[in-house]
Amino acid sequence: MKGVILAGGSGTRLHPLTKITNKHLLPLYNKPVIFHAVEKLVNAGIDRIMIVLSPQYLDDFVSVLGSGQDFKSKNTGHQIQIVYGIQNEPGGIAQGLCIAHDFIANDSVVLHLGDNIIEDDIALHVANFTSGATIFLKEVHDPERFGVATLDKNKRVTEIIEKPKDPATNLAVVGIYIYDNTVFAKMEGQPKSDRGEYEITWVNNRYVDEGTLRAESVKGAWFDIGTFDSLLTASNYMKEKHLSEKPKAQ
Repeated sequence: MKGVILAGGSGTRLHPLTKITNKHLLPLYNKPVIFHAVEKLVNAGIDRIMIVLSPQYLDDFVSVLGSGQDFKSKNTGHQIQIVYGIQNEPGGIAQGLCIAHDFIANDSVVLHLGDNIIEDDIALHVANFTSGATIFLKEVHDPERFGVATLDKNKRVTEIIEKPKDPATNLAVVGIYIYDNTVFAKMEGQPKSDRGEYEITWVNNRYVDEGTLRAESVKGAWFDIGTFDSLLTASNYMKEKHLSEKPKAQ
């Protein structure tokens, strides 16, 4: 299993902060946003990670993350490997994953959107994964901002709609996905969406069509740090969590 973290885009909703650097390098309380995605994958036992980013930020990411020397493998105790892929223009999540095709080779992959902060441990989901795809769902109050899943009476996904104007449910697809290697074949013939992107929802629905998509519920906190308010909320949450876990002085 390999990992891919998408960290491209210009982050216009966070201007002027993102006129300085990429939003994934902004501080989330005591560490950069991107650290949370890397740690999530490393804690799940993934040792080889590609970060897909815009070319103008490559030096910034290398300065912060290097080759992964600050992260230790749960499997070997040695450093993990971080490599970088370039997404020259924003083209959607599916396009970002496709950039990592050669890196993934014949393996399965965990795809993590770098601006999503997900508290749940995914290690068991990674360890137990064999084939198909796994997505993660969270009940939200504003589902129209996300890909929204509809379930049947057996809680199987029947459809996912990207940013629906009139959502059928409040089950948002959060920014972490597990795919087998057929994901790239499922991208063949994919059209661009109305907003000019290759949507990961289109790919997920190919797994729905063949009955191989599983959905898991996110029980812990989840943040999409694409706005000032959500970045602040996530930072405050991490501060409280850090202070609660800090050993008390004797």
